[in-house]
Amino acid sequence: MQKTTLFPELDQISKDGLKKAENLFKIFGDIHNHIYANDGLSSQEAFAEVLKLLFVKVEDERGEEKKSKFYISSSEQEDISNGQNNSFRARIVELFDKAKKDYADVFDESEKINLKTATLAFVVGKLQNLNLSKSDRDVKGTAFQKFVYSHQRGERGQFFTPDAIIRLCVDFLAPQKNEKVLDPACGTGGFLVEAMKYVWKNNFSNIKNVDERKRKELEYAEKNLFGIEINPLVAKIAKMRMILEDDGYSGIVNTNSLSNIQAVEKEFSKATYLKEIKGIFDIILTNPPFGSQGKVNSESVLHDFSLGYKWAKNHSEKLIVTSQLQNGQVPEILFIERCLELLKDGGKLAIVLPNGDFENSSLDYVREFIHSKAKILAVVALPPETFIPHGTGVKASILFCQKLEAKKVEDYSIFFGKIKKMGYEGNKNGTVIYKKDSFGRILENKDGEPVIDEDISEMTSAFSIFKQGKKFVNENAFLLRYRELDSRLDVEYYNPNYRNTRLLLSKKGAKRIGDIVEIQNKKSQKLKNPEVIIRYVELSDASPLNGELVSYSEMLVHEAPSRASYDIEDGDIITAVAGNSVGTKNHATAIVSKEFSGCICTNGFRVLRAKNINPYYLFAVLRSDIFLSQMFQLRTGAAIPSVSDEDLKNILIPIPTEAEQKRIEKTIKESMDLREKSRQMLEELSLEPYILV
Repeated sequence: MQKTTLFPELDQISKDGLKKAENLFKIFGDIHNHIYANDGLSSQEAFAEVLKLLFVKVEDERGEEKKSKFYISSSEQEDISNGQNNSFRARIVELFDKAKKDYADVFDESEKINLKTATLAFVVGKLQNLNLSKSDRDVKGTAFQKFVYSHQRGERGQFFTPDAIIRLCVDFLAPQKNEKVLDPACGTGGFLVEAMKYVWKNNFSNIKNVDERKRKELEYAEKNLFGIEINPLVAKIAKMRMILEDDGYSGIVNTNSLSNIQAVEKEFSKATYLKEIKGIFDIILTNPPFGSQGKVNSESVLHDFSLGYKWAKNHSEKLIVTSQLQNGQVPEILFIERCLELLKDGGKLAIVLPNGDFENSSLDYVREFIHSKAKILAVVALPPETFIPHGTGVKASILFCQKLEAKKVEDYSIFFGKIKKMGYEGNKNGTVIYKKDSFGRILENKDGEPVIDEDISEMTSAFSIFKQGKKFVNENAFLLRYRELDSRLDVEYYNPNYRNTRLLLSKKGAKRIGDIVEIQNKKSQKLKNPEVIIRYVELSDASPLNGELVSYSEMLVHEAPSRASYDIEDGDIITAVAGNSVGTKNHATAIVSKEFSGCICTNGFRVLRAKNINPYYLFAVLRSDIFLSQMFQLRTGAAIPSVSDEDLKNILIPIPTEAEQKRIEKTIKESMDLREKSRQMLEELSLEPYILV
């Protein structure tokens, strides 16, 4: 059986079911493509028409009348082909009108079927022999999910969450049959479907009476599963997906989760039995839209959120909310607050967030807000390729926390994990990666099927053992006591290897960089005159190989890039604090020689002037793993990683005896002299005697 990571449901059904799912997916695809090719509609508009007719099909199957109306006879097909009128279209339109009434929160009364009669006949002909109501839920659910993925792509930070990550979140929080589950940015309903299947499997699968089992499953879904989706078409997709999964008619509400809470409750009361939603949900699972491209700027929205206001430190250096509104706020930060508002006390949240929310110093206030409202249960970092097949290359992690009525200062263990293998490549197709033996042969399980190379299941297992209070073995996961947390929440920052290095350095008397150097970070006075010629040094002008500056560019001040910033002088040490190479073997650090004295460097460097340490020894340390590992730990930002001045000052530098520092200085100077001699030898090399005139 062919394996696929993007649609793991296909791996869980029989070969016959797999064949049926693929056939159904092909039917959906043929319908969409026919509409797209023949009716002049966009791909999105064609998808909307397919969705309408799926609702019509379900309406017909669930109707009280014994005879189906959703069909096209051969005589009707012949009439349509010959351009003659008959009752076919009127019959389908009548069914659609009935569907609009039964699904009043899905369709507007004014909506119509926007297809030519010949196209409508093609679609009905493709669907009429199917019975969606009686088909295996895994077959039709998987086919529909694959169809949706094939024709829907995320925009403005909205994208599909890989099923393996959805499953991890659900397994971590383990919803129970009496718990209400919400996704306030539900998209096509992935979290809700997985939560539903989890509860069904763990509570009702052993009920032998099929009718009784389905009754309990339906009762659970109708009473406990809820989703909010702002996009009307996507909300319709989610509802159809839940219907095809046999949940009845799930509580998907088409509204904006970030609207005034009373307005959201009003929409809920129209679509569900819930009249109030604040503080009632046991579990929230969500992957909200994120990214700086779609900031929320409406003051009427921002003033409803503490995180819609600016925060500042008070006299005790504690971050507190001010009375000044933010100029705009990215949606996922507002979603954090709204989720905690909707959870009941003791309720649990799993939310996918960009890594910046866990690490950036400018977002300390967000993490302070989370700490004030909730207990941190776990943080799981996702690999860079996670979302690439689903529409974006954003780097993200998952925060798991529990809302607390009164935040108690207590100590407890927090689970930190880093997933390294998703089981697929970071390309648009998410090409599956299989485990191989030392000879390069694909490994197979006991059923003879190839084994996907992923470590998500191992992470879930480790967390399950942790919840039982037992010790787990997983090289990519570790525990941290709450008292050991500072302002950051990112997994890499608390990596035990880094923490052990700092602990060892502290015990051996290492000193902070801020105590042994002066950091020159004031703009050069030369930059005030736009007509002055300057010599500009960029990050790429420093050689990571030997720690020397190798070139500069001459230009007028007004021609220089805005990042041109600091004067550098003979004997200064410059080290990179921005860029993808920070903390790696390609990290740029250099000693400024006389040739480059008076140049101006980019603000991607920091200029260090030694005051209580031998500068040559400092140069050697800044090129060592001791320094680089600390820089890598402290870097923040996804697009352009950087290390703040405050963090740079706190990096620990081992301090040997003055004699040892002098010995290292001598070695470095000798190596520099040798390189200079080598350059002179190359420059003096002449080929003129060998040139024939």
